[in-house]
Amino acid sequence: MTSFAPDSIVLNRKLPLWYQVSQSLRASILGRAPGDPLRLPTEEQLAGHYGVSVLTMRQALKELEDEGLITRHRRRGTFIEPSAQRGAPVRLLGSVDAIVAQQSGMTTELLDHGGRPVPGELAEHFPDLVEVATYHRLRSDEKTGEPTNHARNYVRPELAERIDLDDLVRWPMTKVLRDVVGADISRITDTVEARLADPETAQLLQVPLLSPILHYTGVTYDADGRALDVAVIHYRGDRFSFTVTLEAT
Repeated sequence: MTSFAPDSIVLNRKLPLWYQVSQSLRASILGRAPGDPLRLPTEEQLAGHYGVSVLTMRQALKELEDEGLITRHRRRGTFIEPSAQRGAPVRLLGSVDAIVAQQSGMTTELLDHGGRPVPGELAEHFPDLVEVATYHRLRSDEKTGEPTNHARNYVRPELAERIDLDDLVRWPMTKVLRDVVGADISRITDTVEARLADPETAQLLQVPLLSPILHYTGVTYDADGRALDVAVIHYRGDRFSFTVTLEAT
């Protein structure tokens, strides 16, 4: 039986290896194509793929099993759970792959895209630009079809020229920029705050006007400190939570 082929990553030695591996594999699972195999490679094969020990790989797989994304069967192997819930909280420890995983796993509809003047509230992030490329997407639960969040991305025009719209339906913007466009992502800053649903958000997410939502802003920077992308996402407050875990070094 052909096994599912996960993406590769460059590990950051400042973060727990099992966590980075679990988040990378999680993003690969949630971003898989409909016809991809459900069977994962063996623990030994996965450990070799990521360049970690079998014990580290086992810990990463346990994280995904606890979340309900995979099931493990003695002698038969490990399989992706096709009916797994996708709205579970994500622990963010600071890796780019954690951001990719957090954005993955939804059915995505591209609502509109095009160039527009830099919005005033984002001018500080794009001081050298007059116009940015914008992409507006609606994400829905794969199983129920229920809308869960809508996102607007504001991207530097020179990067937008290399973005394939089909990739944005399949993958999060962070993954497209890093793995397809080849952008040099150095860091991402996240801000999450509580807000009330405005008319557009209430209509798109099918929630009452002024109901609680989570307003997320993520700014992606390159090594020179330039903002490559600003993501503004509105999440349904009854479907998402964010957990940040701090670990002593």
